[in-house]
Amino acid sequence: MTPEHGTDGTMTNGAATNTVRAQTRLGMLDIDPSKELFFPRGLMGFEEHHRFTLLKIRGEAPFLILQSLDDPKLGLLVGDPYAFLPEYRIRIGDAEQKMLQAADISSLSVLVTVSIPHGQPENTSLSLSGPIVINHEARLGLQILQADVNPPRVCLHLNRSGHDTDESGKGTPPGQEEGDAS
Repeated sequence: MTPEHGTDGTMTNGAATNTVRAQTRLGMLDIDPSKELFFPRGLMGFEEHHRFTLLKIRGEAPFLILQSLDDPKLGLLVGDPYAFLPEYRIRIGDAEQKMLQAADISSLSVLVTVSIPHGQPENTSLSLSGPIVINHEARLGLQILQADVNPPRVCLHLNRSGHDTDESGKGTPPGQEEGDAS
């Protein structure tokens, strides 16, 4: 981690673990270094940022923050597209699969960026054209452009309580069909 993020040793169940204090969009937090994700190409518009982690906003919240560990001001709201669009599919090329060190694409997680217009949470939308694909085991991530996604952005039409007004089921990972056992 960067020098301004001091490391301290804490004890958990008798074993020493290191955490890194980092300033984030959610304030000062202790980050487990094993949760750091490396993005070799960065993200669209943020190509110079390579180290990220995922932060929970609240336990029940459907969204996470993809927080840069290089810049405390950079945190992108992301969510699981399959929670809202079970039919969503992406293409992962052989080169991307190799960069992600993934033997099987069904082991990868897919996230998309989320936009919530100021004062209009009912107009929350998902950007489907640049999904973020993560191999948690290898701690690698890539944003993979999807040129043929139609539509490129989907409005969720959330009600004021923050719950989707449409019924949706739990999604499936890329390459896995409904009913397949993992």
